[in-house]
Amino acid sequence: MPVITCIDDLKRLHKRRTPKMFYDYCESGSWTEQTFRENTSDFEDIRLRQRVAVNMEGRTLATKMIGQDVSMPVALAPVGLTGMQRADGEIKAAKAAEKFGVPFTLSTMSICSIEDVAEHTTKPFWFQLYTMKDQDYLKRLIQRAKDAKCSALVITLDLQILGQRHKDLKNGLSAPPKLTPAVIADLMTKWTWGLEMLQTNRRQFGNIVGHVKGVKDTSRLGEWTAQQFDPALDWSKIEQIKEMWGGPVILKGILDAEDAVMAKKVGCDAIVVSNHGGRQQDGALSSIRALDPILQAVGGDLEVHLDSGIRSGQDVLKAIAMGATGTYIGRAFIHGLGAQGEAGVTAALEVIRKEMDISMAFTGKRDIKDVDRSCILVPEGFSGRWQD
Repeated sequence: MPVITCIDDLKRLHKRRTPKMFYDYCESGSWTEQTFRENTSDFEDIRLRQRVAVNMEGRTLATKMIGQDVSMPVALAPVGLTGMQRADGEIKAAKAAEKFGVPFTLSTMSICSIEDVAEHTTKPFWFQLYTMKDQDYLKRLIQRAKDAKCSALVITLDLQILGQRHKDLKNGLSAPPKLTPAVIADLMTKWTWGLEMLQTNRRQFGNIVGHVKGVKDTSRLGEWTAQQFDPALDWSKIEQIKEMWGGPVILKGILDAEDAVMAKKVGCDAIVVSNHGGRQQDGALSSIRALDPILQAVGGDLEVHLDSGIRSGQDVLKAIAMGATGTYIGRAFIHGLGAQGEAGVTAALEVIRKEMDISMAFTGKRDIKDVDRSCILVPEGFSGRWQD
């Protein structure tokens, strides 16, 4: 077994073991991929302060996200097609998250259905919702999440229309993959992935196929999804969905202070500062640069989480020190899943936990709740050098 010391170790295994189209789906952004790159590189501009001669005993990373106990301030982000990275991927990731004591968020565009994941877990998970034009389907989808005892609804706001992702178009991304000569040649080198896929019947979008009138298989799925994302989504519709859900709501995709204020007005429980991992608006600010103005705008009246760019425990620590109350990992856990299945997701979480724990100790803190701006050095103008 390879020795895993960082997320990049899992990333290399993921690339070797997973079909190219699904690896590229994970490890790419839209257009020029500027925002995708800067989501990670901008973390490097923030430095950690090292303190010495402090008691490092009795450390804890335990805290809360939207009132729920978590073993560390990290949730598994909603990632579409997770079940194509590894057979039954959403189930495996959810089980790993549950055992580790962190939230798992199931995507609307998952391969394993809400009911599948609920059947294989014992604790509530979060459900991520894309708003659709088909109101009957939307209402039934929300009810299915309620019936599965999902404990929070994560509404994604930044995918009303789809950003162009060059690699996905060139690879002919689909679930299951279309068997072109290039795809067949690639799959012949990923035989472990193929053998596992042959042993499951979960190979298409489980929350959609069979739940939408006229969509009984993948032949109509592409046409339906292309027409269903709602470009008319506005704050009034978000309020309607919030009322329909009736439980904790997290709004994901906030990157501007004015939008953060509007999110606060509709009464959500938390917002996620996120640019969809650089997969939507290329050229947008990285999430970590956008965080500070948003925190100032909402004034501590609701939880502010951060998504996009987290690849290490130090990244989590920096985000928490900047003022976030929680973070999400997407690519980091997908690399683990593609590399080693459920064990790989656990390995990714353990890598992040260990690095965060040790780095926190070196900043002179023993409790993640005490981590603040005193733990970091932020370069002048990091968040405020931009002009309208």
